[in-house]
Amino acid sequence: MPVLFDTHKLGENLTLRNRVVMAPMTRTRTSDGDVPNTLMATYYGQRASAGLIVTEATDVSARSKGYAWTPGIYTKAQVEGWHLVTEQVHRNKGAIFLQIWHVGRMAHTSMMPDGEAPWGVTDERASESDVFAHDADGKLTFVRASTPRQIETEEMADLVSEFTTAFRNARRAGFDGVEIHAANGYLFNQFMNSTLNTRTDNYGGQTPQTRTRLLLEVVDAAIRELGADKVGVRVSPFGNFNSMPVDPREEETLLYLCDELSRRGVAYLHMVYQLMPAGNVEDSEFTGGNLSDDLVRRVRDAFHGTLIWCGGFTQRTAQLALDKGWVDLIAFGRPFIANPDLVERFKSDWPLTDSDPSDFYTRNGEKGYVDFPNFDGVALDLDGGSAA
Repeated sequence: MPVLFDTHKLGENLTLRNRVVMAPMTRTRTSDGDVPNTLMATYYGQRASAGLIVTEATDVSARSKGYAWTPGIYTKAQVEGWHLVTEQVHRNKGAIFLQIWHVGRMAHTSMMPDGEAPWGVTDERASESDVFAHDADGKLTFVRASTPRQIETEEMADLVSEFTTAFRNARRAGFDGVEIHAANGYLFNQFMNSTLNTRTDNYGGQTPQTRTRLLLEVVDAAIRELGADKVGVRVSPFGNFNSMPVDPREEETLLYLCDELSRRGVAYLHMVYQLMPAGNVEDSEFTGGNLSDDLVRRVRDAFHGTLIWCGGFTQRTAQLALDKGWVDLIAFGRPFIANPDLVERFKSDWPLTDSDPSDFYTRNGEKGYVDFPNFDGVALDLDGGSAA
């Protein structure tokens, strides 16, 4: 069985230096115009020892935006800003994919063009979920998502076109590939949920073919622009984040999607999956989680590309997952925030530094972002500079 520090071939031309993935994490450090900057280049460059970095979620257009100060990939300035990031990561021998999203109904009218309603699979509001935005006093805080309007069937082509432009811009910015965000209650997840998706058109919730139609149209656009081996997809089966209702057809949709993605030859499937070991069993056994062992095996059988898991892993549980043979790469989120040298800490069995949640979504510049030292106490200075 592979270990976390073994190399891994991702697609036809990319060999990852190890099997540790830096998971996508929103950090709200962009400059005006949602432009990536040199501060962000420093942040990602510091963490380039990961086998693969997946960036924070990035907007394909002004109306795909759901959270304040998240980056875009639809203007010239944004593309140039992201180029600073990819240059820094590649200078430090890392690999980086751009995570691309559309939040769908998970937005507030204050962030939408002309204050319009967010776009949703239907007009049903995420009534129990919040987004990060400016309140009436201009303070950055979490506010309840607004009531969306249903996307019209004839608007689907425009959506696909926006993603196509984003894929083209990702190539111009120097990314090694893209990850399409179809998880966590955002646009594609909304369409794939048969309970939420009550549409009756060709994108409705009746069959797995119609539920996944929009996502697969976007996947096909990415393949046309970049090639299948530079495309990944992230999903969160059985997740309820962002007011997602229970879906009795979840397994049917997941396995259908696995078949279709495998047939297209995409590079990887990234699954958000809580896999935790029981405290009183042997290390080879697991309990809990939101996927059964049987379903995990069926996913492995259905999808023939690289499988990534993300979901609260430690170094030990990550290795146990690799030992099972069900997964190829393990993504870590929060541990990378305060431990830019996470891979080396794992290798050397060095202790991890804890991060402060109050610094996760702030405008505090370097604080809680690029000011974490290596374990030996020497700050990582990779010539990224300060915020633009």
